[in-house]
Amino acid sequence: MTNSQPGATGSPVARVVRARREAGTGSLIGYLPVGFPDLDTSVEAAVALAENGVDVIELGLPYSDPVMDGPVIQAATQQALAQGFRLRDGFEAVRRIASRVDTPVVLMTYWNPVVQYGVDRFADDLAAAGGAGLITPDLIPDEAAEWLAASDRTGLDRVFLAAPSSTEARLEQAVASSRGFVYAVSTMGITGARSDVDQAARGLVERLRAAGSESACVGLGISTADQVREVLTYADGAIVGSALVSALANGGVAEVARTAKALSDGTRVS
Repeated sequence: MTNSQPGATGSPVARVVRARREAGTGSLIGYLPVGFPDLDTSVEAAVALAENGVDVIELGLPYSDPVMDGPVIQAATQQALAQGFRLRDGFEAVRRIASRVDTPVVLMTYWNPVVQYGVDRFADDLAAAGGAGLITPDLIPDEAAEWLAASDRTGLDRVFLAAPSSTEARLEQAVASSRGFVYAVSTMGITGARSDVDQAARGLVERLRAAGSESACVGLGISTADQVREVLTYADGAIVGSALVSALANGGVAEVARTAKALSDGTRVS
């Protein structure tokens, strides 16, 4: 650990997750893509998440080849791209959201856009906008030296993914390299709401605990308050994406607010 690395105590995301855990509840992390259905509405929708029980906001940067996203999120991000989304819009959205709410905002992006933009420049611009960190679904820790250095320098959180197929060595890498939380992928496939949360998630979180994880949050497929409640019996946080994106697509910001509030009922596990 370098002197510039803030560690868990300096991580706004880790502080929120820990506070919710100590309060006897769990954390709700809500995902929405930037620029869908347009930039202004995506900002309002993210603010609505914060105002209706979401503890951490995850903003997805639209990408031309979203191989890990399900059909609902793919359709939304492709619409944003078709309407002219640019990477700088992501920083603008973070800046506007962070100026209105205290809820930590993390970006989720595939790695190629970061490389094209410039890793240090990306970290500097995200930190300047008030962002808390970055989720990188297709970047593994042993290929992330440049990002590890940039995030240490800027104090940004970095969230790596762990899957049921991950070896023990990979899990240990994810735990050691992540700051904020480890993203436990509950299914082997792409994202999307399902009627049942995969049982593999429970076993994966147990393995992450054994590898030393203090904050493991489960995502992919959670769409109801009951599923949030189930996940929070063994994990520190529940990550919801497709259900919120569907709400925005079908009913606008008001429906996002209603859905987030309903989902947040599941965080009261005690």
